Amino acid sequence: MPSATPLRIIAMGTGPFAVPSFQALFAEGHEMALVVTRPQPPVKSRKGPPPSPVRQWAIENEFELFDPPSINDAEAVARLQVVNADLLVVCDYGQILKPAALATAPLGGINLHGSLLPAYRGAAPVQRSLLSGDAITGVTVIHMTPRLDGGPIVTTRQTLIQDNETAGELEDRLSQLGVDATLEAVQKLATWDRTSELGAPQDPAKVTRAARLSKAEAEINWDQTARMIDCHVRGMQPWPIAYFFVSVVGKDEPIRVAVKQVQSLGEVADAVTPGTILVDEEGFKVAAQDKWVQISRLQPAGKREMAAAEFLRGHQPKT
Repeated sequence: MPSATPLRIIAMGTGPFAVPSFQALFAEGHEMALVVTRPQPPVKSRKGPPPSPVRQWAIENEFELFDPPSINDAEAVARLQVVNADLLVVCDYGQILKPAALATAPLGGINLHGSLLPAYRGAAPVQRSLLSGDAITGVTVIHMTPRLDGGPIVTTRQTLIQDNETAGELEDRLSQLGVDATLEAVQKLATWDRTSELGAPQDPAKVTRAARLSKAEAEINWDQTARMIDCHVRGMQPWPIAYFFVSVVGKDEPIRVAVKQVQSLGEVADAVTPGTILVDEEGFKVAAQDKWVQISRLQPAGKREMAAAEFLRGHQPKT
């Protein structure tokens, strides 16, 4: 969906979610006048951390890079101004642009977000959607305002969340879904008269938040339904990974076990307490609020990932 007029763009992003849309804009003939990304984290080893996906993409394509500690500092805003870009395209960047930064391009900025706004404003929309047990998700491109993810909606795309899909897998798929939404949004900006209303306002009554995940949230609460535990396990991948503690014969302290895959089995009897462990011919399972949850793949602390059957050959859970 090529735009009527190629635009001079400042692309602003850090993580992998941004790369497919940035690449598509470049392929459509838009000029990547500057790529803005977060600074590299401090080097903690001799080898150092790998470049962020957007940084790596910019280097491979020989685009000019800019990585200020704060995009809203006067020096950074001045750097954006001299580029004389038509539009800022922001995705997975990690900083909120203030009015001065947004004003450096006459068309302002658009942002590709990994949810159907106004649901899941914030840093972890894909994960929060999975953790909530949603059946449908999608992407939204907004015309940016200084309010976090609060601008008018320019384009959206939606999709069903697949069975057994982890947050990492869903995020990859949404990044591809976002390509067409971003191209359409840029086309609308390229033909915008700058006076008529652009996009549809978000309904404040439907706003939900998507705070960044923490390690403390990863522990499995067995006093939930089996379906929500499955959503928890999938939503916590690739980070911070769902876990629980297993008491095993011969060990004084419980073992922390990261859980990679689960499956719901038959209903739990009323007398069974959530968190009860059962080992039988079907394998290793734990009682949830309503059903037994079979642990299919796991990773004991300090060990490699393995099938539950392999874990049971070396550990006998206390039941």
